[in-house]
Amino acid sequence: MGQALVSAGVTLNLDVAVLDLPRSIESTPPVPGARYLACDVGDEDQVRAAMRRITDDWPTLDGLVNLAGFTGERIPIEAMATGEWDAIHNAGLRGAFLLAREAAPLLRRCAREGGRPAAVLVSSTFAVRVPHAGYGPYATAKAGVLNLVRVLATEWAPDIRVNGIAPGVIETPFLSGGTGRAPKSTGLDLARFLGGVPLGRLGKAADIAGPILFLLGDAAAYITGQTLHVNGGSYMA
Repeated sequence: MGQALVSAGVTLNLDVAVLDLPRSIESTPPVPGARYLACDVGDEDQVRAAMRRITDDWPTLDGLVNLAGFTGERIPIEAMATGEWDAIHNAGLRGAFLLAREAAPLLRRCAREGGRPAAVLVSSTFAVRVPHAGYGPYATAKAGVLNLVRVLATEWAPDIRVNGIAPGVIETPFLSGGTGRAPKSTGLDLARFLGGVPLGRLGKAADIAGPILFLLGDAAAYITGQTLHVNGGSYMA
């Protein structure tokens, strides 16, 4: 999803900075025109350092998107290792908190200078519906992101709009653990899952990039604190 979003942003002549794990940056062809910074968003020092580097070139931010998150092998709670739980929560929820906190001054400066800054945090259908066992840390982390959207929308109003996107199952490297970490089998039964998707297909990265750009833009100027579910109808809010 990130690659599609960056490509769409560059096509719209936006200045785009990408914070990503080193392995992901090395394994994914860079989008010409975008700036890439190696960063683990679950690491406080790395997030602060990345935001300082961005500030050196850009005194403000018009938009912030948090796409970070991964899941691993399907493991029930009673068999879950603490380290696995913490790693998934660090990427999915702690990272969203750290990035929002460190980006806030740049977003607020944009508002003071007459801009209309906005943020979009990516949650998941699993935040509200857990149809398969073994996704405990991912589902709870993304449920936290869903409520972080509401928290930030309240705290940052009226200067900064904050909304969320909750994708269903999207046809990306996420299905094998993500691009920045060692491949894993997430054990998702795609045939069974598709049986519950009214639109009858997996989502594509472009299906998510478009709604994110909409929520960042002026067409969504009166929308804040909302999470848009983009899942082919597998969950209808």
